[in-house]
Amino acid sequence: MNRREKEQYLREYAVLKAKGKPFFPYVIAKDGAMVMIVIGIILTMSYLLGGTIAAKADPTSTTVVPRPEWYYYFVFELLRVVKPAAITPLATVGIPTVCLILLLLLPFYDRGPERHPLRRPIATTAGVLTILVTGYLTWMGAEAGAPTEIAMPPSANVVNKEDPETVELYLKGREELPSLGCLACHQIGENGNHGPGPKLTDIADRLPEAGIAQTLRNPTAPMPSYQSLEPEKFKAVVTYLGHLTKENEENPVEGGGE
Repeated sequence: MNRREKEQYLREYAVLKAKGKPFFPYVIAKDGAMVMIVIGIILTMSYLLGGTIAAKADPTSTTVVPRPEWYYYFVFELLRVVKPAAITPLATVGIPTVCLILLLLLPFYDRGPERHPLRRPIATTAGVLTILVTGYLTWMGAEAGAPTEIAMPPSANVVNKEDPETVELYLKGREELPSLGCLACHQIGENGNHGPGPKLTDIADRLPEAGIAQTLRNPTAPMPSYQSLEPEKFKAVVTYLGHLTKENEENPVEGGGE
């Protein structure tokens, strides 16, 4: 801002200030009215929609799926997207902190007189991108499936065409696999995480059952070995994974096969 622009800005500011209204009671009354409206909306929604209080946290339970509040979903999803552990603190703490500091310092380094969004392309672009990225990550975090269950229905190709023993192992493996913690690193259907492991929805198209069994026994780090798993459970998990193909995914059992 040059001297002429600064003088013009100060003249315009003085005129607007002279025409303005005092902070008390005008601004306080307006803010107070808005606060009462917000409180009224919250009370009305609480009365009409109700609110449930969850059970007390049980540290001994292994079935609880921890989920953050909705306004933290974007960080929750960011943790799933950022795979290298070394940069996780930077992505989840460092970058948001830097952005917050820049926002707090905005009045000090953005001294331009322009306030129209179209005349401030950098600030407008940064704001719009921030809203879009945060919104997208929030939506992805909300849509993420639970890591303790497989919502994808059993395959009709397996249930209706395979022998009863294979079907029994297949269904048992479908129940056992989430309890092994596989969905913490892999995804089956819409459930589980996007990484660091590959998606298992069609793993049988890429690897035969013998290869799946060998991978479970001698995996690549950081995947743990399931060599010590009970033989029956191990066979059930291998059978289930060995039937996860793209064709089977597209032919679910009606009603979920439960």
